[in-house]
Amino acid sequence: MKSTGVVRKIDPLGRIVLPKELRNVFDMQEGTPMEIYTDGETIVLKKHQIKCALCGNEENLEDYIGTKICDACIEDIRTMPKVKRRK
Repeated sequence: MKSTGVVRKIDPLGRIVLPKELRNVFDMQEGTPMEIYTDGETIVLKKHQIKCALCGNEENLEDYIGTKICDACIEDIRTMPKVKRRK
């Protein structure tokens, strides 16, 4: 992890302002969804990326009943051999 040397205080509502330079570098505009992770005493912010529910791919996503699945996984599913169901 790289230190930016920037120190910010939390405001009364619990907010921290990210420096404009960082927002520009990471292409973050107002309304950009962010994920929040913790690791011990470390808090990590990451831009939220919608991913395939099966493989984690972030490209060529289709919506299937509210779940994102990539074209490659859809093709894999289509070409899977049929499984006989038990009666």
